[in-house]
Amino acid sequence: MNIKGQSFLKLLDFTPEQITAFLTLAADLKAKKKAGIPHRLCEGKQAALIFEKTSTRTRCSFEVAAHDLGMTVTYLDPSGSQIGKKESIADTARVLGRMYDGIEYRGYGQSIVEELAKYAGVPVWNGLTNEFHPTQILADFLTIQEHFGALQGKKLVYMGDARYNMGNSLMVGCAKMGMHFTACAPEGYFPNAQLVACAPQAYFPDAALIETCQKIAVGTGATLEFDTDPMHAVQNADVIYTDVWVSMGEPDEVWQTRIHDLLPYQVNAKLMAQAGPQCRFMHCLPAFHDLGTTIGKQISEKYGLTAMEVTDEVFESPQSIVFDEAENRMHTIKAVMAATLA
Repeated sequence: MNIKGQSFLKLLDFTPEQITAFLTLAADLKAKKKAGIPHRLCEGKQAALIFEKTSTRTRCSFEVAAHDLGMTVTYLDPSGSQIGKKESIADTARVLGRMYDGIEYRGYGQSIVEELAKYAGVPVWNGLTNEFHPTQILADFLTIQEHFGALQGKKLVYMGDARYNMGNSLMVGCAKMGMHFTACAPEGYFPNAQLVACAPQAYFPDAALIETCQKIAVGTGATLEFDTDPMHAVQNADVIYTDVWVSMGEPDEVWQTRIHDLLPYQVNAKLMAQAGPQCRFMHCLPAFHDLGTTIGKQISEKYGLTAMEVTDEVFESPQSIVFDEAENRMHTIKAVMAATLA
């Protein structure tokens, strides 16, 4: 794989072979780190990390990965950059591109990271946008490979709100890698009755993206399904995946609607049992599985819930591989930086 100088914006931009190469490189770099073997492939290079949305895993992953590769980084938090406020995205890109070898962006619209890449003149890496979260999917797929040995044909069921970056990106990734993807969400309006016979518009991915992924699936052997019945959707699932019900930046008022709509799609012991003992639970984190957070306590006081998208029983069970997944964020991000810079 020779993608030096290329940006990493969304998985749609890469072939299955290139995605496999990212995963192979990540596994190799992970093994080197575990063995204490130096792998400073980007010695002396510098990266700017733009975070319009804060994060624990993404920031730490980029920083640790960069240091392992011999790089130094500058972290720009939401108050540390004038991007889009006092300085245009194009101007910001051209300034940072003169100073840094690579730029990470975590924030809002996909159009922002695409414009950064257009003008920067150096690789730009998508740490998360509203529409896509490609570095997370690489971590997820490395984790699935580690537990199941392969991706092809594995069934991944995404429970809950599949409209945004995680639902979109998992669907794209599964289509690219020949997997069986099922989105399971509550009933609503259909985006395209002919295209997806049971995909409600309210909580399912955009119809145009679904159509794109279905075309990809024809060539890779992937299966894309959209279901409204949780117990039916998870039959023979290898992975059940979920995410928080309210995304960063959304107003507090949406909690009541989401809880009403999505509580039947909570991942609990009954759902895991329906899938079978082979099934593993995954979550991109953070997760509201107990009362250990301020928001969790507030939701409990207001709605009487002790957990939301996943119960603590499932989250802490042997079937849960969320911390393997979290660790792999760093190894896969390291692979992305190494492949595009070294």
